[in-house]
Amino acid sequence: MPGDLTFEPKTATIETGETVRWTNESDIEHTVTAYEDEIPDEATYFASGGFESERAARNRVTEGLIAPGENYEHTFEEPGTYGYFCIPHEGSGMVGTVRVK
Repeated sequence: MPGDLTFEPKTATIETGETVRWTNESDIEHTVTAYEDEIPDEATYFASGGFESERAARNRVTEGLIAPGENYEHTFEEPGTYGYFCIPHEGSGMVGTVRVK
């Protein structure tokens, strides 16, 4: 998350079982929140704050905020495409994708 309203890279490609770490390099808080309908059916839902659903993450957004200089990690155990976003900045296009082989 080097830019204020972008995930970089916007799309990451990894192998099954690898971990992605998002580090907030901006001056404002962000979230990493999976779109529940844009992850494989067998996949574990992920969101900063440890929420088990997109609805919970949206309802309790302040608990999932990643402060400047902090990070969030998730290990991807299922192959497929995972769409995710930043709750406060979704409307500004702060979205990303992880492709797991």
